[in-house]
Amino acid sequence: MIFLSQITRLVVILIIVSFGATDPAFAQDDLSTGMGRALEDISGDGRPLTLSLQILLLMSLLTILPSVVLMMSSFTRIIIVLSILRQALGLQQTPPNQVLVGLALFLSLFVMRPVIDTINVEAYSPYGEGEITIEEAISRSGDALHGFMIKQTRQSDLKLFMELADTPPVAQPEEIPFSILLPAFVTSELKTAFQIGFLIFLPFLIIDLLVASTLMALGMMMLSPTIISMPFKLLLFVLVDGWALTMGTLAGSFAI
Repeated sequence: MIFLSQITRLVVILIIVSFGATDPAFAQDDLSTGMGRALEDISGDGRPLTLSLQILLLMSLLTILPSVVLMMSSFTRIIIVLSILRQALGLQQTPPNQVLVGLALFLSLFVMRPVIDTINVEAYSPYGEGEITIEEAISRSGDALHGFMIKQTRQSDLKLFMELADTPPVAQPEEIPFSILLPAFVTSELKTAFQIGFLIFLPFLIIDLLVASTLMALGMMMLSPTIISMPFKLLLFVLVDGWALTMGTLAGSFAI
């Protein structure tokens, strides 16, 4: 557990730096200096690590950073819903995977904006100015992410993983450790994503059934219903302004 805590601290610092690099509000800060100070504090003896060790450590952590960021943000729910939407429309490669991932990423940044702002104001900026230690910055950043994740997590999922880990009940939600909260959060996100995807799939499924029944009644059983139903599904999706409706629904589904 101590090793996991240390890894979590390193990853949270990289999350702070990564969010800072992609946000214009962080442009005035020297990110390389901040990373250097972080690595210096991590070394434990007050001396900065050599450049080669810094690069090695950074590249090693970057291999797990995407997974951690995706699992601790709104990305999972968004990308699953968009993938189900594409399947419901009957489109195999349109929009391409790159477009869906990019759309999910930037919509995730939009949803996570309050959390990013909180990390910037309460953790990253004070640490960059030397007002707080790296431990305090990590604690404040973790609190911001913890607050977001706990709001999206079902109580039943939390109870399940607490029972599996044989963890005693906690008095406050803030006391739930990340080792329990993270799998419960991912499970809740998967469940919510499939529920939204089911509701999106229903109207397109009805169109498929109507087209298939019509073709069978006309004796055109050799003609694929998918070819006939796809234009109607695209027409329905365009008429209801489906992309704006889907994006608005996804963004509004997060209680921030």
